[in-house]
Amino acid sequence: MSDTFIHPMAVIEDGARLGTGVHVGPFCHVSADAVLGDGVKLVSNVSILGATTLGAGCEVHPMAVLGSPPQNFKHKGGRTTLTIGRDCVIREGVTMHLGTDTARGTTTVGDGCYFMNHVHIGHDCHVGDGVIMASVATLGGHVELGDRVNIGGLSAVHQFVRIGHDAFIGGMTAIVGDVIPYAIAAGNRARLRGLNVVGLRRSGRSASELRRMREAYRAIFAGDAGLAENLARAGETYADFEPAMQIVTFLSERGKRQFTLPDRGGGQDDADAGGH
Repeated sequence: MSDTFIHPMAVIEDGARLGTGVHVGPFCHVSADAVLGDGVKLVSNVSILGATTLGAGCEVHPMAVLGSPPQNFKHKGGRTTLTIGRDCVIREGVTMHLGTDTARGTTTVGDGCYFMNHVHIGHDCHVGDGVIMASVATLGGHVELGDRVNIGGLSAVHQFVRIGHDAFIGGMTAIVGDVIPYAIAAGNRARLRGLNVVGLRRSGRSASELRRMREAYRAIFAGDAGLAENLARAGETYADFEPAMQIVTFLSERGKRQFTLPDRGGGQDDADAGGH
């Protein structure tokens, strides 16, 4: 491991496993049960605790603490894990907790995520690939984020909430209910503000796809019938259109929280709502 750098003022406990090209800066602490993949960089003053695994190419900045015990009174002290994927950037003061031994037992983070300063990821969360969380955004325990979710600064997500892939959550938003894929949600308490049109365009969706997605959104949340009836109709009308069916499936597979919905009568969708 001649290409690995460990500062003399860092503490690497016996048993920790380090890949090649790892950089551990001053005043870092790496626990005996930790695994650092190839090319991981701990800038300085980073704590990697418990059974925490960082994938190759991750970069962790000062005062981040990864792998603390879960803040869950049901935890009995058993061995649980935190697993972080490849090429994640974890900025100053970020905290991520281990899973709970009476629940999932693991907290998981996907590849290519960016966590700005003082983000918190609670116990037993599942975070998909390409997720961005802005400064001081917070996930309660058991939250599920799909791929490419973007959460604005100072926002908080209630425990057990699901947020579907490609959703955008506005800054200073309180999310207490599940958010469908592709949506924009904002406010306290959050309401749907339409589809994340800007993000969908950036991902390469065509104008015709966007039109049909917006039609499906309006049909699902139209105010002239209940959600269950609208879902049944949408499932027939858009059976051949995968993006719409992803929303229908998400709403049909109920989690432990209610859904985040548009304002009453709100089948509207705002192409200029500020999605990314």
